This record gives sequence, structure tokens and C-alpha cells, in this order.
Amino acid sequence: MADHTLVFIVLGLTLAAFVWGRFRYDLVALGALVVSVILGLVPGEEAFYGFGHPAVITVAAVLVLSRGFERSGVVDVIAEQVLKVGDRLFLQLVALTGTVVVLSGFMNNVGALALLLPVAMRLAREHDTSPSLLLMPLAFGSLLGGLMTLIGTPPNIIIASYRGSETGETFGMFHFFPVGAVVALAGFAFIVLLGWRLVPQRAGKATTEEMFDTANYLVELKVDEDSKAAGWTLRELQRELEETVPVLAVVRDDRRWAGHAFLGALREGDILLMEAGPDEMKLLEDKAGLHLGVGPEEQEALENEAQPREEAADSAASKPAASENVALGTESDTSARREDDEKGTKKKKSEKKPATTEGLELVEAVVRNDSMMINRTVTQLRLQNQYGLHLIAVARDGGRLRQRLRDIRFRPGDVLLLQGGESNLGESLATLGCLPLARRNLPLGQPRMLLVSLVVFALAIAAMLLDLLPASVALTAAALVSLLVGVLPLREAYQSVDGPVIVLLGAMIPVGQALETSGGASLIAEALLTAGQQWPIMALLVGLFLISMLLSNVINNAAAALLMAPIAASLADGFGASVDPFLMVVAVSASCAFLTPIGHQSNTLVMGPGGYRFGDYWRMGLPLSLLVLVVSLPMILLVWPL
Repeated sequence: MADHTLVFIVLGLTLAAFVWGRFRYDLVALGALVVSVILGLVPGEEAFYGFGHPAVITVAAVLVLSRGFERSGVVDVIAEQVLKVGDRLFLQLVALTGTVVVLSGFMNNVGALALLLPVAMRLAREHDTSPSLLLMPLAFGSLLGGLMTLIGTPPNIIIASYRGSETGETFGMFHFFPVGAVVALAGFAFIVLLGWRLVPQRAGKATTEEMFDTANYLVELKVDEDSKAAGWTLRELQRELEETVPVLAVVRDDRRWAGHAFLGALREGDILLMEAGPDEMKLLEDKAGLHLGVGPEEQEALENEAQPREEAADSAASKPAASENVALGTESDTSARREDDEKGTKKKKSEKKPATTEGLELVEAVVRNDSMMINRTVTQLRLQNQYGLHLIAVARDGGRLRQRLRDIRFRPGDVLLLQGGESNLGESLATLGCLPLARRNLPLGQPRMLLVSLVVFALAIAAMLLDLLPASVALTAAALVSLLVGVLPLREAYQSVDGPVIVLLGAMIPVGQALETSGGASLIAEALLTAGQQWPIMALLVGLFLISMLLSNVINNAAAALLMAPIAASLADGFGASVDPFLMVVAVSASCAFLTPIGHQSNTLVMGPGGYRFGDYWRMGLPLSLLVLVVSLPMILLVWPL
């Protein structure tokens, strides 16, 4: 069997696996590489050369620098200004989408979205705006902004490196700007003027209480003398229940332990502060003999006086002791009750002081595409024992899942309501691969070095513009200096590198080269030329754009660029034309993943918080894709003539 036939079979199976989604794309890419080596399509000694490819190194360096921007506070300064836009939806869209477009040009577009996503959620909550009207424009804006520079998105880096291998000269930092900026500006105008009107409005899902109904589930349960749970550890309690019911705190003799920190056995008189609905409460009573720790009248009064915990968190900046209000009853509530009792009846000497969640943090987080939680359950992850986190609820498609928590297998885009210790919450979320939504003030633990971060990045850009250093070397040097001067801790730098994307690129680069060396790319190009020999070259560029765009909506955009670059070069060779406009078409179209939530991580990240369904994306994505096509092709031919 001819080599090009084998390459087509391998790539066909690889694309099918990408679309199927049963296995993560990095595993699929690695499998394609191994099969290609076994079949002799890729020389064994060159199998892993892709991991040292300049494109891979550049992507890793950009990811580290992007995390450095977050760590140093560069984006926080911008976010503070965005929050001042007021309650007009148009101004909110302009501020959010415009900011993410600019940021995505100079940092990883997923990183830019991740930084502004909590800002968008806060705007939606403070001004009673449906988050669905803000989040899809934000995601699409991050994709548009990535078109403007070399480092804005992986396809640009891949195309630049491929051009270097073809012509001996790579695209520079701002070679993408003339086309990318015009396209981004046109897309931005479309989104804020018309596009947002095409987004389905999901009402009533902007707050934690509305999405998860948390206010109805916080209860105190008491271990009585006849309770079966007396003598059990919390782990034994969970095992007996066969359910993960979060124990937020245990109170004994006026002393309180966080649930994950309580390692002893329960005994008579202990109070358990738990998140439990009616079904869970019945289960706790039947199997563990636990009852409400206060009388019905007092419990009703406490629930009526309880302030929403998310409001307390949002007001933390203006009230230093706000974390003490995240409870069933606060000290001010107790004082008010005492004054009322003095005016009416005598205060009961036996009045019980309710347990508080002081020291615990409540946070919403969205599961990223590269999260270790995907396709795993809370039990398999050992969230409580290993990370000190309680899973309180899971929302998917904008609504709370009602099935048992222990049976839920997490998916990308799921929104989780978690509670854990303030000291380690941020680190635990980063390790798990979750993006915090409800809070932006998670402890970072390092001083801000805003000016240093900007200066280091500016020097790297200058070195690239002056051709002093290749992009991969300049950006790696900038990342190294950032680590040496303390902008970013080394451990966090390693965490910032998106492992699945690195493996995808490193594995698919040799496979993509096999498509070219086997003659497969030439065969595809010849077929296109034969089919369109009566068509003008513009028609073939439109066809190339549409194929790349559709491919990027079902597989990773970096993989789409890797596969389409050799075909574009072969088409250019068939026409005897410059390769530049063909490669630019692939660069732009590979970043136009506006039709599905699976084409790009930015789309997936907003799916859960926005309450979107799979079919919602094409409503704004299709006209936006056509607009990009109409605007970009004339600009490409103007800037990069045939």
C-alpha cells in the first residue's frame, strides 16, 4: 500500500477520534504518532522531534508569560476599570469584548478569557443581566483578538513556523496585524451592534443562589444519644450513606473544625453543618439518626436572617470582616435578636449559637477542557481527603444537576459549587484544572510585579521586531527572566503550561510532515486544482478557508492548522503563486471556531456559566464566520499579493 494511502487512513481515523471525543485529543494525537512510526511513515529517530519544534516551545513560553500577567496584576488593573461601565448592556459588551480582543493579541486567548470571565459574571450579577448575553461575545472576542499577533493563538505560531520551513523566513510578531486587526475590528463591531441579539437569553442564572438554590440546603444536624452516627468518623458516615453529602463544619463544645480537617469520631452533642436537600436529610435521619440541631421555629428564623453568602463574598473588599457573615447567623443578627427579646419576653438562657462557616470559602468554578476531573467522579478524585474541597452542587446547561453527586462524571464546562479552606482553595482549583468564576480575590501568595512583567515582555517583543532573536528564543528568555525575578513561582509556571496542547502539537507535527513527505498533501491539492480548474484563484481560497474553518470547529484549531498548512502550500505551488496568502488563509480560518462549543476551549469555558446548549453557538457564530470570510480574503490579497 502506498505511503500516502496509509497517511490518509491514519489521518482519517485520527479525525474520527477527534470528533468522537471518547478519548482526549492529546492521547489521540500521540496514538497517531505511534501508529505512523510503526507503519514507517515517520522515521523512528525523528518521532519526537516535534516536541522540540519552535512552535511548541513558543506556545509553552506564551502560556507561562500569560500566567505571569495574571500573577503580576496587569489584568486586574484593567478589570477594575471594566467593572465601572454601569448597567447599560451596550457599554458592558463594548468594555468586555473590546478588552478581551486587545488582551488576546498579546497573551494566550484562553488565558485572556479566563481572566475576564469572573468579571463578566460579576457584571451580570450586579446589574441583573443574563450572563448568556455577555459570555458568548466574550468568548468570540478572545478568538478574534488572537488573530492580530504571532503569539495571540497557536495556529499563528504554527503557520509562522511552517513558513520558515518552506521559505527560510518566518512570519514576525506583527505580520498578522494588518489582516487580523481589520478582521477583529469588523467582528467586534458585529458582536456589540447585532451579534449579541442572536444569542439566546437564559434568564435567572446569574447568581449562585439562583443556579444552585444554596440558601435552602444549609442545615445544622445534631448527634443525639441514640444516633447511629455516634462513634463514626466522617469517612464512615459517608460510606454508610453511600452518598457524598458535604459536611462543611463540625462543632463540639463551642469549638469548630472544618469538615475536611475533622479526623476524630463523632459523639453525642456534636453539631454538623451540612449542605443537604430534603432527600439527603431523610437519608441522614434514617441511616445515621441525625436530626436538626435546633427547633423548627428557631431554624426558620435563622434561615430568614441568613444573608446570601455570595453577597458577603462580593462585599469583602469594603467590609474586612465580611467572611464572618458567610453563615446561618452573624454576630449582628444575634445582637438584633437580643434587643427584640429584651423589648418583648425574657431572653432564653439556653439560646444556642449557630455554627458558622468562618474560615471556609464558597466558590463557583468551571471545569476546563484540560482538567484532570473530566470523566471522573468526586469519589475517584478524592476531593475532600486530597484537596480539602467539598462538592456542594454541579450545574450543567445552566441548571443544577439533581442526580447523586457521587454518580456525576464531570464534563468540560460544568460549573461546580465548591467549599474549602481559604488558605489552599486557589492552589487546589489550579491543580484540578478549574477556573474560579464567583471570586477574583483568591489568595495568590506573591507580591504584584506589574511593571517588571510589562518591561520583560516589551524587551522580548523588541528583540523579535529587531530580528535579534527568533520568537521562540525571545519569548523563552522572557519567561525565564520572569521566573528568576519572581513574577511567577516555578511550580505555577509548570502548571500554566497546557500539557494536552503541548502533546498535541509535538505529536501531530511529525504526522503533518508525513502528509507532505508522502505526497498526500500534493494529491489533495491536485484534486482541488482539477476540480476547480475553471474557477478563479479566489474561489479556491474560499474553499480552502471553508475547509479549514469547518475542521477547526470539530477538532483543536492547532491540529487544523497543522493538517491544512501542507495542503495550502501545495495549492500555492500548483498555481505557481506565493505561499503567503494561502498560509494566511489557513491562519485566519483555523481560528474561526465559532460554530460549536467543542472547537475551542474559550467556547467550552462559557458553555456552563452561560447556560448554552450545543446548538446555540451557530446562531451568532455562522454570520460571524461569514463576515470574517468576506473581510479577511480581500485584506489578505491586499497585504499578501499572489
